[in-house]
Amino acid sequence: MDTRTIARPAPLTLGDGRPATAGWTLDPTKRHINHGSFGAVPIVAQDHQQALRREMEAAPLTWFPALPAKVGAARVGIADFLGASVDQLAMVPNASAGASVVFSSLPVQRGLEIIVTDHGYGAVTMGAERLARRWGGTVRTARIPLDADAQTAHDAVVAEFSDRTALIVMDQITSPTARLLPVQQIAATARAAGIPTLVDAAHVPGLYADPMRDLDCDFWVGNLHKFGCAPRGAAVLVARSQLAQELYPLIDSWGSPYPFPQRFDTQGTVDVTSYLAAATSLGFIEDMWGWSAARDYMTELADYAVEVVADAVTAITGEDSHVDVGMPVNALRLVKLPTGLATTHATADGLRDRVSAELGVEGAFTSLDGIGYVRLSTHVYNTPEDFEHFAEHAVPVLARWAEEERAATS
Repeated sequence: MDTRTIARPAPLTLGDGRPATAGWTLDPTKRHINHGSFGAVPIVAQDHQQALRREMEAAPLTWFPALPAKVGAARVGIADFLGASVDQLAMVPNASAGASVVFSSLPVQRGLEIIVTDHGYGAVTMGAERLARRWGGTVRTARIPLDADAQTAHDAVVAEFSDRTALIVMDQITSPTARLLPVQQIAATARAAGIPTLVDAAHVPGLYADPMRDLDCDFWVGNLHKFGCAPRGAAVLVARSQLAQELYPLIDSWGSPYPFPQRFDTQGTVDVTSYLAAATSLGFIEDMWGWSAARDYMTELADYAVEVVADAVTAITGEDSHVDVGMPVNALRLVKLPTGLATTHATADGLRDRVSAELGVEGAFTSLDGIGYVRLSTHVYNTPEDFEHFAEHAVPVLARWAEEERAATS
């Protein structure tokens, strides 16, 4: 596709006309094209969190006894933002912690089987493997082609069902491959078979309105600190079946006698100011641009960015770097790297660090089946220039590094 046919979106600005990035404290000497990994917290939310911490440190004896009620109140607004019931939503530090709660609390039998996919987030998959080892069970991995459509992906997971399947773990948006999975369809089939489901929606809050619509899963975990821009350490665990009352926090505290989710509101002396300041981030984006307009901008910019970068790689390598992910995501896109780069998870992480140190770009690099990719992610503070700069200045260097890597291993 010719990039000249794709509209170059006009960058967003703050209400006073300054660039949107002025609402954040991101290092201006770097290009930030990887919002999806760790997010970025607006200044107003940083300030709110720091004010909460000052309040906590000024009178700890007043702060901590009153904290469960504050967390409970914070859950109300967050549940409304996600379209969830507040009575089904607990706060957790991150999506992986929510998955760990499920793994540690779920009633299971010896010899169980857990189904994951080859697009799963590594840390969550490791948790599933640990649960299986603890009970003398196994993990079955559904292999889903990168370009699989919804039906193909569904069928690949269902093909792994057995009479010993105790849990299905699947991503709503896959972290390493930036694609959607048909979780609604898979969960419906699992429900009919009596198999519990855990949906890892780490990237979903903020990217999609009402993300649990028509999704009949048992457990859903999502990070507010990614596209929701909340302070890090703010995520949700939603439990919507009778299994909810089996869930307990990873830290036993005085809230343990309470029902789910109230028992998660009490976590001793843990600093949960990120929970309390999360609504400030969500409200900042709503008040400044509106979440619907923000999502539209992120999608338009991702459309532009992926073609600019993929065309640049293709022009240098002669290999088509455009990627068909089957079910694309609005603000996360994948571009195939020059052959030889990021062929494993470890080398992808090494490339991330090298690109940051030597090229001044905060990017995400991933690997699937021995093929390396750069994962582009956009947010309201990004501009077309961020990705044009990457295409012009970083892509030629990546091509040279790939050539050097191939020569060293030949």
